[in-house]
Amino acid sequence: MSAQQESTAVAIARAHVQAWSNHDFDTARSALAPDVRVTAVTTQPTPPATDLTGADDYMTGLTQFARGVVPGSAHIIASVGDERNALLMLTVEADLGAGKATLPRARLYLLDENNKIKAEQVIFYAAPD
Repeated sequence: MSAQQESTAVAIARAHVQAWSNHDFDTARSALAPDVRVTAVTTQPTPPATDLTGADDYMTGLTQFARGVVPGSAHIIASVGDERNALLMLTVEADLGAGKATLPRARLYLLDENNKIKAEQVIFYAAPD
């Protein structure tokens, strides 16, 4: 299947980003498969790489991060995907304890057979404002 800008997976991924970036953690959790796996990496010295499995651990990590995100600041720069895969490039504004920063990131999603997020890979860096 060819990649589309507003495929099923892209729509689900966009809705998920909008939910957590606006601190709607119940909606964010509802998009997850029970055995979801998330990895997050950066080339910067902190934070350490993330590798979590399971909706509970995923939401613990996501909530800790997203509480520092300025609600409404998510800006999706580009998106592409198909029925099961989505890639979003976006920024959010956040203060994670070291002052306000713009956080550019790419988020790669895989949906399961129930259109729930089965896997997410995040690559990012922090750009001080």
